Amino acid sequence: MRNILLGSMKVSVVLAGVLLAACASGPVPPDWQLEAQGAMQRSVAAYLEGNSRVEMIELARARSQLSRTGRADLLANAELLHCAARVASLVLEPCAGFEALRLDATPAQRAYADYLRGQASAQDVPLLPEAQRAAASAGASALTGMADPLSQLLAAGVLLQTGRASPAVIAQAIDTASRQGWRRPLLAWLGVQLQRAEQGGDAEAAARLRRRMAIAEGRLLPTKTP
Repeated sequence: MRNILLGSMKVSVVLAGVLLAACASGPVPPDWQLEAQGAMQRSVAAYLEGNSRVEMIELARARSQLSRTGRADLLANAELLHCAARVASLVLEPCAGFEALRLDATPAQRAYADYLRGQASAQDVPLLPEAQRAAASAGASALTGMADPLSQLLAAGVLLQTGRASPAVIAQAIDTASRQGWRRPLLAWLGVQLQRAEQGGDAEAAARLRRRMAIAEGRLLPTKTP
């Protein structure tokens, strides 16, 4: 078995194995595998960095390469990865690209799609990738054992959907996104923390969070050099 989309890219751990595995046709992967792998790497990275234009260009390229195989399961992998990055960034909506393929998807893929929406059943949990299986079973306590940053953010996003994201989970998500330089999820999680500060009447914390968001958005950068 070979991971055909993300290879060794750091953010790929969250979808390794069950989502992005397919039988290799030989020692040298065909061109479509290499093209799809590179395109999905670039698409996910661009999305997390906040570059929507590059993200969509690369996603379209990956879709085109995968569609050449006529295999719904491979195309479903890409759609799930596309949506997982969004859940990590708190875009909590149905995975439309996957839903169009659901009838021909594998049980593991359907379980993962339901997990992304915070709707995984007890029967779904054994079908999830290891990191998310732990998060689905143990909740917030599983996040500290996750080495992969996208796994952490994804699990935190699902916890938020299901009402189980404590202040510590939110703080960890912010720290994780900040360390990676992932602007989109950082702003999303800072927004959650800001909302809670405002609801709690903590004006000082809210003002500090607004300043941090302005920095992340690049609004406080000097426009002219001395």
